[in-house]
Amino acid sequence: MKHSLTTIPLLGLVLAVATLSAQREGGPPAPSAEQRAALEKQAALEKATPQLQITEDVLKLVVPNHTIGEAVGVSKDSKGHLYVFTRSGNVGPARGATASQLFEFDQNLRFVKQWGPDNYAASFAHTVRVDKADNVWMTDEGSNMVVKFNAQGMVTLALGRKPEAIDFLERFLERGERNEVQFPVGTTGTFGRPTDVTWDSKDNIFIADGYSNSRVVKLGKDGTWIKNVGTRGGGANQFNTVHAITSDAKDNIYVADRGNRRIQVYDTDLNFVRTIATAAAPWSVCTSPPPNQYLFSGDGNGKIYKLDLDGNLLGWAQTSKGHGQSTCLIHELHCESDTVIYKGDCSTWTVERITIKGGGKTATTSTK
Repeated sequence: MKHSLTTIPLLGLVLAVATLSAQREGGPPAPSAEQRAALEKQAALEKATPQLQITEDVLKLVVPNHTIGEAVGVSKDSKGHLYVFTRSGNVGPARGATASQLFEFDQNLRFVKQWGPDNYAASFAHTVRVDKADNVWMTDEGSNMVVKFNAQGMVTLALGRKPEAIDFLERFLERGERNEVQFPVGTTGTFGRPTDVTWDSKDNIFIADGYSNSRVVKLGKDGTWIKNVGTRGGGANQFNTVHAITSDAKDNIYVADRGNRRIQVYDTDLNFVRTIATAAAPWSVCTSPPPNQYLFSGDGNGKIYKLDLDGNLLGWAQTSKGHGQSTCLIHELHCESDTVIYKGDCSTWTVERITIKGGGKTATTSTK
C-alpha cells in the first residue's frame, strides 16, 4: 500500500480525540488548560512550518504460521535486515503478560528467524535497537529488562531483573499488601518499566527508564552502573514518562519526555544541555546517520517531525491515515537516512517505510 499524505488535521479534532479517549500507554484522558495551550502553540508552529512530502509503504511482513501482532519496535542492521519487536503471545515464565517476540527479516523482507525464543525477559515488548556492531538490543517494559544479543543471536548482556510471579503472589495475594508508590525513586541495578536504549561513541549504554521510574540511566559498555538522572515531575531533571532515547555523533543524548511534551538533551555525563519543545508529545526519537544528522520524532497521533539538532522544526508530516485508528500510530522510529524512516506502532499491526520526497525547510544551525 502506497500513498502520499500532507493534510493538516484540525486542532479541534486533536483536542476532541485527546478529550474523549485516553491516549494509549498511560496518556491522560483529557487535556488540562496548560496542555490545551501547548497544543495550540504546537498547531501554530506547524501552520508556520512547511510540510514534508512523503510516501508511505506498508511492508508485507509474514512470519510463518504466526500473526505478527502489535509491531511496537523496529530497527535495522548494517546488512539491511529488519528487526521487529512485537506484542504477540508466546510461552514463557514471565509474570503477567507474555507478549514479546523479536523477529528478523532480510533485505528482501523475507522472514529469517525469531531471536531469543521463550527467553526469560520476554514479557511486554517496547523497543528494539541495533548498535554499530550489529548487536541487537530488546527493551522489555513488562520484565523490566534490557537484553543484548550479539550478531550470532547469543545473549551477551542482561540488564535489570524481572519481578517474579511467586513474589507477586506472596506479597499481593497471600499477604494482601498494596503498592502505594506509583512513581518510585529507582534503585541501582533495577529498572521500572524501561522503554528504550542508546549508546555514545565509547559504547556507554543509556537507558530510558521509563514508566514507573522517571529517569535516564548511564552504564558502562560492560553493564557497570555509572549514573542516573531524573525524578517524576515537570521541572529541571524531571520526567513524565521517559518513552524513548537516542544519541548523535557528538554524544548528545536526546530523551523523549512524553508527558511533559518535550525532548530533554544531555551530554554524555548526563549534564543537562537544553530542552526541545517543537515536536508535540514525543513517543519516539531517532537521529539520521552522519554526515547529515537530523533529529526525528513521532507522536501517537501519527505525526513525524524533522528537526535540526538544536531543535528547530524543519518540517512535519501526517502518517497513518486510513488505517482505522487514531492513537499509538507511532511507537518507534528507525532512521535509516535523512530521507527514509521506518515506523512501528501499537494500533495497526504494521511496519511502514516512510520516504521523504521533499518539502520542509533547510537547517540553519547545528549542535554546539
